[in-house]
Amino acid sequence: MDNIAANIIGQYEIMDEDKRLEGGFGQLEKERAKELIARYLWKEGLTIVDAGGATGAYSLWLAALGHSVHLIDIVPKHVALAEQKAQATPKTHRFKASVGDARVLPEIADGSVDLVISHGPLYHLTDRNDRLATLSEARRILKPGGILLAFTITRYAGINYAIPNGLVFDETYYSVMREEVLTGLCNNNPRRISTFTNAFFHLPEEIRDEVREAGLEYEKTLGVIGTAWLVPELDHGWRDEAKRERILAVARLLENEPVLGPRMMTVARKEPMS
Repeated sequence: MDNIAANIIGQYEIMDEDKRLEGGFGQLEKERAKELIARYLWKEGLTIVDAGGATGAYSLWLAALGHSVHLIDIVPKHVALAEQKAQATPKTHRFKASVGDARVLPEIADGSVDLVISHGPLYHLTDRNDRLATLSEARRILKPGGILLAFTITRYAGINYAIPNGLVFDETYYSVMREEVLTGLCNNNPRRISTFTNAFFHLPEEIRDEVREAGLEYEKTLGVIGTAWLVPELDHGWRDEAKRERILAVARLLENEPVLGPRMMTVARKEPMS
């Protein structure tokens, strides 16, 4: 285990990934991510690797739809919780989970996977070479014509949270936001400012270029939630059916402008056999 892996594991030992998805923001993100993923479920019984799949929010859903899903996460407690949840989830007999590093997946054979979903790795890995290793490994395990769905955090996620919450007037907080916007690096320095774990926040053209450099065919980048998360009292609005549908409508309306929101999904393919 290298220092990068140890750091990520340490960060999630004090974070609750399941709880993050419980509020209005998390529910919006989860619902929209499912919508976007569903567009690329082109046949029944796909073989799917969910790299950085955490506690199984998407893996278990996909397995219940009848797909063969292998969740891989670097955090042991995430994998244990995903396995525990699978036991209580109907129709997940084609689900399995294991501890692993998305940069190197020796247990997955070359050209054996229809669909790779990558959530955390591409923003938790702050070094470009590590992100390229993750993307190259996805390409290796994909079948010819297989699809990668790569989720990233956008460059302006932090500043767009800071503005409506008045945090830009805090000099220390603003210095962190400025660094994120100028470099993409979120390193929570100085210590009293904790906006997120160590991460890299992409511009759309950056993830496009990384995908291409890894040898994949870039298709598109879509926004997951747009600015819909800025709705006042989002938690309350999400519990109201009519408001929830309008919030989702806003997210859909803005999906072709991915930089507006905090999350993006990039679609790429492994070249088909000639």
